[in-house]
Parts: sequence; C-alpha cells; structure tokens
Amino acid sequence: MKVWAILLASTLVAACAQISPLLPADQFLNDRSFAAPSQRISVDDVFAVSPEMKRYLAADIAANVQQKGPQQGLFDALYSKDQLQLDYESDMTRNAAQAFAARRGNCLSLVIMTAAFAKEMGLNVTYGQIYLEPTWTRSGDIYVMIGHVNLTLGQRFSEVNPHYYQGDKLTIDFLPPVEVRGLRTRIIGEKTIVAMYLNNRAVESLADGQLDDAYWWAREAVLQDPKFTSGYNTLGAIYQRHGDLKAAERVLSYALAREPKNTRVMSNFVAVLDGLGRTAEANDLRRELARLEPDPAFSYFNRGLAAMSRGDYQLAKAMFAKEVDRAPYYHEFQFWLAAACAKLGELDLAREHLALAIESSPTRSAREIYAAKLDRINAYRTQ
Repeated sequence: MKVWAILLASTLVAACAQISPLLPADQFLNDRSFAAPSQRISVDDVFAVSPEMKRYLAADIAANVQQKGPQQGLFDALYSKDQLQLDYESDMTRNAAQAFAARRGNCLSLVIMTAAFAKEMGLNVTYGQIYLEPTWTRSGDIYVMIGHVNLTLGQRFSEVNPHYYQGDKLTIDFLPPVEVRGLRTRIIGEKTIVAMYLNNRAVESLADGQLDDAYWWAREAVLQDPKFTSGYNTLGAIYQRHGDLKAAERVLSYALAREPKNTRVMSNFVAVLDGLGRTAEANDLRRELARLEPDPAFSYFNRGLAAMSRGDYQLAKAMFAKEVDRAPYYHEFQFWLAAACAKLGELDLAREHLALAIESSPTRSAREIYAAKLDRINAYRTQ
C-alpha cells in the first residue's frame, strides 16, 4: 500500500533529548493564506460505499460469500483474475468509491476499497504498517518515500466476543508473501489510514502545483491524526512553497522535535532555514543529515544524470546501476540505466533494463513510452 512522505530538495536533522509533547494540530493551521479548495475534501468520503459498490455486493459477491465464507469470498470476488480484474496504478490515491469506479488504484487505494466493502459486510478490519527498506519516487524536485500497509479481515462484528477475540482471519497484502515474510508489522488505527490517504492527496496536489488544494488535504491529515508526523512534514513543505517561511519553520520545528532523526523533515527544514537567512543553523543540520544519510535517495541517480549530460556514459551507467541495486523496481532507474547502456552500444543490456522499466512502471502512460523506446531498440537490432 503506498503511503507517501514528502521530501523537497534535500538536507537536515536536529538533536532533542526528549520527544516534544503532542500539541493541538489546529494551532499550526493558516486557513486565511489559502483559497478555497477546488474539490470536496472530506474524511467522510474515504470509506463511503457508492450505490454501484452496494449493487456489486448484492449481485456479484453473495454466491462467493455463501460458498467460501465472507473473508475469502470478498477477496476472491475483488482480486481473482476472472472477477473484478482490478489494475494497479499509482497515478493518484483514490478513495473507495473512486477506486471501484476506475477499477484501479495504488496499494493504499485498494486497501481502502477492500476495507469499505468489508465494513459494509459487517466484517472486523484491522490495519498493519509493514517496516520495509525505504523506497522512493519523485515528481520534479519533490522526492517521495513510499511506505507499506496491509489489512486483515476478521469475523463479522456480531460473531465476535468483545472480551475474547479469535477465529478465522484473512490478511490481504499486495506485496508477494516472500517480500513481507518475517518483517515487523505494527497495528495502526483507521484514523491513521485516513490521515495517510489525506497526506497522499496533499503530496499529489503539491506535485501538480495545486498549492491551495494541497494545503486543505494536509490540513485534514493533521487534524485526523495529530500523531502522524508525515502530515506535518507535508504541511511545512506546502508553507515553504507558498512563501510562508515562518509558518513552515514552526510546523517543521515541531515535527522534528517529535521525531528528532526524521531525515525527511530535516531536509525540508534546511530549505526553510536557508530562506530565513539562518545559514549557520542550516549548515549544522546539513552536516548532521550527511552523517545520518551519507548517500540519500536519488543521489547516485542525480550523479548519473550529470554524467549523461557530459557524455560520460560509463560513469552514468555505474551511477544508475548503484540506484538499481538499492531500488530494483523503480522504473526511472531502470530506464536511465537502459539509456546509458544504449549510448555505450550495449543494446542487449538496454533491452533488458527497458523491459524491467516497463514491468515496474506505475502508470499506463509511462509503460507506453518505455515500450515505444524498446520497439525502437528492437528495430535497430533487426536492421
């Protein structure tokens, strides 16, 4: 399940001996600085079940549920290849009704949609956050760390003894079992899942240049779960992009006091301190960040791009290969490694990495672009 934590530009960290006390989220808000959102933003929409979803439950799932039980029946109806045929795509984070209507979504969208169906059926739903090695993506100069969540379907509420719970459970995870086996999982509440959804929408709006919408999404995220640090990080990044540096400094300082070694917050805070002319503090944080994270996300990639622009394709290939080693399923790394190989005349390797870029691409449009480039290499080899 994709859960995004935003990182703008680069750098940062601070040292605090104790975690700052939790403060009311509304004191970090600045509604008057932003225009009204261009769309409805409401937590009530996240798990709302549309009439089409209700009809699907009544007409398409009933037989499966009766034959296999509610948990397995629901899962098979949604995710078996001969049933709904949902498509994974990370172009945006959808609520339950949107994911069902589009028949596609990223992992968080699919978790939310599945939970909405389960709740409508009266099933008990719990959510888990899986601790994986950090995975990153980017949009322009916005770098985004991707987290992972899953969900477990339990018995119907009416079947559960409130004092002692046991019985059949089904955990639904959209990563292969081998990738999550043995990893630590933390149970999280539904309000955190909602905050993750709202934060994702804020990051997506920010990447699209929609600062006003981004603010209102992030605002709802911190109000929904004041302990969710990523919401404050995103809010601070929005203030910084909006030119509200004092507001950005206040919210990022609070987030960093809550999580003193959160390098994503640190990186955003450095840009804010630079903007405020507090160069010495910014440089101190840069040094601390370099100590904590000597080779941050996309560092080899950016060196590879610089080498490509100079025509040093051998160095570019080496840098892109380093990024592929630590993030083999990120399509952009595979694509640029393919490009470097093509420049070096290593067409077989270029074809191999382009095929991997297509396979790991999160959107149809990107897959089509990479496929066209692969066709050109294949045509060249034929000639």
